[in-house]
Amino acid sequence: MDIHRDFAQVPVVEDGLVTDWGRVDCRPQALREFAAGLRPDDQVAPEATGNANAVAVLLEPHVARVVISNPLKTRAIAEAKVKTDKVDARILAQLLAADFLPGTWLPDERIRMLRRLSAHRAQLVRGRIRVKNQVQAVLHRNMLPRPPVTDLFGTRGRAWLEHQTLPADERQTVGALLRQLDIYGAELAEVERRLAAEALDDPVVRRLMTIPGVDAMTAVTVLAAVGDFHRFSSADKLVSYLGLNPRVRQSGGTPAHHGRITKAGCGKARGMLVQAAFAALRSPGPLRALHQRIAARRGMQIAIVAVARKITVIAWHLVTKEQDYAFARPSLVAFKRRKLELTAGAERRIARRGAGYDYNNEQLRRHEREIAEQAERAYALLAAQWQPTRPTGRPRLPAIPGADP
Repeated sequence: MDIHRDFAQVPVVEDGLVTDWGRVDCRPQALREFAAGLRPDDQVAPEATGNANAVAVLLEPHVARVVISNPLKTRAIAEAKVKTDKVDARILAQLLAADFLPGTWLPDERIRMLRRLSAHRAQLVRGRIRVKNQVQAVLHRNMLPRPPVTDLFGTRGRAWLEHQTLPADERQTVGALLRQLDIYGAELAEVERRLAAEALDDPVVRRLMTIPGVDAMTAVTVLAAVGDFHRFSSADKLVSYLGLNPRVRQSGGTPAHHGRITKAGCGKARGMLVQAAFAALRSPGPLRALHQRIAARRGMQIAIVAVARKITVIAWHLVTKEQDYAFARPSLVAFKRRKLELTAGAERRIARRGAGYDYNNEQLRRHEREIAEQAERAYALLAAQWQPTRPTGRPRLPAIPGADP
């Protein structure tokens, strides 16, 4: 099915022959009528578009299999010299009939809902950043000094902004931008409340929050992008799915060339993991030692991506093995969970100390940091003395004449 917003072009492959079914209206009722005419042993291959998941959900109960084509692996369609709806649909049908069509994973309704909310949150965050940059641009072009406060858009920052001398039109512009910022803030708080309510009792989110630098929103965004962690047979496959693995080019006897990361998959989840890597560097632990070791050789930016990749690897192991992070700080984890409860709308405990209050104990925090620092030193010592070993049980290949050993 070559799907558009209003219709889908449908060919049929049967007994090796390709015939054109025609066009099907892409409305729920029309798709249900189309699905009712299909056989239980039929297979359907929708093109990967914005409404492909909705079409697949309607057709799935009526057929044997629905395969949403992977656009990154069906390049025969994208690079065809003759490209029409009929040609694209015929290629999909022939690939499906030959069982050569690489498909994509179809998430359930809850994961689709989390993906929609995460995408909406990312749009609100981008909009809020854009508005803040416009306010800063007004200050810059009017040669005003830097704000003496950390948060220009907080109570003290806005009070400082009110006392600055600006032309009348610029003052109106700043007022309009601040009103937009308030709207974005209210919408963002509502979206985060809904995400927190969904993540509150989710065991995967709670387990991911034990990793340093990973807060509730990062954990929810990663869960929405990945869905079922068990569908990846190894951590490397999850890293590749999120686009954090480097590109590799190798041919013949030449050495392999490793380039930048592929940036495949969900960009929102990859960006949140990079932010989590920056946050993890503010506290002691093996992740900070990893960053220091790689930054000394390759630079800070590559080291940050390496930490994000390591967080992804740790997340796969924690979820698939149903374990918490071994070097987690208990009071910090309890504090993050309490913050998640408050974001979801839980009642604030006035004059009552819960599990999250332990993070305010300076002595306890210092004790946990000392333990984390010991783990950091142990990891740094292990990495400094580590030497690669050849796997046992595998014969060593003969050396290539003239090649480096």
